[in-house]
Amino acid sequence: MELTEAREILERIERSTHKVLARQLVQAAVRYSGCRAEWDLADAAARTALDPARTTAHDAFIDACNILSRAMAAIGEDNSWRRAIGLERGEIGDFACLLTCVVGLRAR
Repeated sequence: MELTEAREILERIERSTHKVLARQLVQAAVRYSGCRAEWDLADAAARTALDPARTTAHDAFIDACNILSRAMAAIGEDNSWRRAIGLERGEIGDFACLLTCVVGLRAR
């Protein structure tokens, strides 16, 4: 996925009437991407120590995506963004990092 597509997906997510769930998804993305960045910068021993928290943050982000997608579908909102991010954990994690980048750039 490219940054442009992540930006478009974020805009669709933020148009949802489920504002709290959308915000929770973005917050989960930021938490996970921080864990992922820390893990990348860590040595082998530190990575082992960081793994459980990184996995938990990743699971929480995936859960947030699924919860918002289901809530949007339940009221007839377009949740096609969920299919676009795929089912593979690595790709979903990449999407979280791209969302974090979009949010960070938007905040300037």
